[in-house]
Amino acid sequence: MKLDIEEIKKLIPHRNPFLFVDACEIIIPGEHGKSEKYFSNDEYFFKGHFPNNPIVPGVIIVEAMAQTAGIVVSYKLRDYDEKSVLFMSVNKAKFRKPILPNEKVSFEVKFLNSVRDVYKFEGTCFKENIKVSEAEFSAMITYK
Repeated sequence: MKLDIEEIKKLIPHRNPFLFVDACEIIIPGEHGKSEKYFSNDEYFFKGHFPNNPIVPGVIIVEAMAQTAGIVVSYKLRDYDEKSVLFMSVNKAKFRKPILPNEKVSFEVKFLNSVRDVYKFEGTCFKENIKVSEAEFSAMITYK
């Protein structure tokens, strides 16, 4: 199932300038998905990270992976109207190559395990099929 930006906005609360997923493919609901993001030259963070040598901050890359996992989990739980996916932890983050303005990247997330309402995922970021970053992270699903 391929989701566009409007379908993504129905699943997670993030909006510009803090939505870092343009499209998402749900491979296995709740477990596996891929997304993509084009980082245009106009992104707000390039003004300060870093002037005259802009790169996408590592925390933005990890956030994009977490948003992808949030979409994958929220898609599985889409029948529950009042839920939130809250980022809890990040581990084993590695950044191998920079992402520059006007570059498109893809993210892949895979479910590792869950304990009650806490889900743990591994995420990978690719630029032109080359791994540029990876991390493990967890999030809690809360219901209102």
